[in-house]
Amino acid sequence: MSLTPVDKDAADGGGLRGDRGGDRKRRRRRVLRWSATVLAVVILGGAGAGYLYYEHLNANIKSDDLNLGDAKDRAAKTQANAAGQTALNILLIGSDARDTAENQKLGGARDTYGGTPLADVQMLLHVSADRSNMSVVSMPRDTLVDIPKCTDPDTKKTYAASTRTMTNESLGRGGPGCTVATWEKLTDIHIDHFMMIDFSGVVSMADAIGGVPVCVDANVYSHTSTGKGSGLKLEEGTHSIKGKQALQWLRTRYGFEDDTDLARAKAQHMYMNSMVRELRANAKLTNPNKLRKLAEAATKAITVDDGLGTITKMYDLAGELQKVPTERITMTTMPNAYDTVQTGRVVPTEDATKLFRLVREDIALDGKDEKKTTASPSPTVTDTAAADGEIAVQVHNSTRTGTYAPVSGRATAVTELLKDKGFTEAVADTSAASSEETTVIRYPSADLQADAQRVAKALGIPASQVKKSTDVSGITLYVGGDWRSGTKYEAPEKDEDDNTTPKSAQAMNGADDTQCMHVDPNYTW
Repeated sequence: MSLTPVDKDAADGGGLRGDRGGDRKRRRRRVLRWSATVLAVVILGGAGAGYLYYEHLNANIKSDDLNLGDAKDRAAKTQANAAGQTALNILLIGSDARDTAENQKLGGARDTYGGTPLADVQMLLHVSADRSNMSVVSMPRDTLVDIPKCTDPDTKKTYAASTRTMTNESLGRGGPGCTVATWEKLTDIHIDHFMMIDFSGVVSMADAIGGVPVCVDANVYSHTSTGKGSGLKLEEGTHSIKGKQALQWLRTRYGFEDDTDLARAKAQHMYMNSMVRELRANAKLTNPNKLRKLAEAATKAITVDDGLGTITKMYDLAGELQKVPTERITMTTMPNAYDTVQTGRVVPTEDATKLFRLVREDIALDGKDEKKTTASPSPTVTDTAAADGEIAVQVHNSTRTGTYAPVSGRATAVTELLKDKGFTEAVADTSAASSEETTVIRYPSADLQADAQRVAKALGIPASQVKKSTDVSGITLYVGGDWRSGTKYEAPEKDEDDNTTPKSAQAMNGADDTQCMHVDPNYTW
């Protein structure tokens, strides 16, 4: 089955309105991962909520533009499979904005009222092309990434690209569309939509749901003598939480496992899985009043991209997501390691690269897919290449990685290598270094495909790393992080049969109702 029209309506560009002031350093406190409740919106369609008070609900929805980055940083659109079906990627964002009295009361930190919001929750929701499975990848808020240049279309302010910056700062650079651009640049996964929620949205959604079951293996009180902690206080066992208590659960860091952001992400995944089970159970009820409350809360709680800006589009999307069985939903956390320079910050690992590949290639993270090839065959070349000396090639330094700075002069070195091989029209791009995990050659049109393949062959670059792209005006070689030195390109070894989800991703199944958070003994009562 092909995608619904909602996917065709997604727009590029755009962002939040107005400039945002505030001292970011005074707000480096941990906040909740409310994307769990954002997911409720896309499940509600199965309950019929999308048809209630159509015009009224339509007016509740706030929308913004999808991507604020430059075209060159965009990931290529997802290709349809052999059956004409296309996977769907949605970025769930939780904002810590203290932009209303209610958000200020719930979030605390009075000195940050009206300050620049941070994207302290980021989860990529991937729905397989055949709608048989769903994967969720969380990124820790302390992850250091390269944030691309973003432009706010309302203020016309341009935010310069930055390197090794905490990912949550992307939201304050023009809006959620910059967070989307940051994800696409890091993962090379095309994002179709985003959904964003704040403090008050979490509470209203939790109340409307009527309670979500969670479990702790001991009495827990998230509180310290210095005022840290979410305030969550529960007895050992399973409890149905809602409202402010749900907010506390999602914010809890001190008290769960090793008191880190990773433990908090685990608790949030438990909440999300439990919430999905509750919503799907509620969808079978014939309670118009409860469905109305769910629809009201959902449409008021979120901001979406323009491609989801109506009840009809959201309902169509919900219909697609409802097809995925609960037992085929897999929650994961982006594999990461502590940075060796900035204390307390993390960077993506090789396992993260593998996880992104699995998502990009639409491979189920629960391991229940039928055997499928991981790479599409290279397009047939129908033209012949020009003489080497007539092929113009621009060489760009893309050796920057999440761990290492770019190699100075790398574009010039590879340009000289090409000239030595007879490609006398090769030139080095002197613009700032970018980041490409793997060396790639891009060309803009079919008439340059044979030339691009000829360049690849001369350098020993696999044909699968030669790609058509409208982001370039001519043949462009991006020297990636896998070719930081030397004159001979060594293609990275890939085990194309290894499509297992890395253990470091901490996969959790959506149907597992036996999960229980371990309590740090220092926070029991």
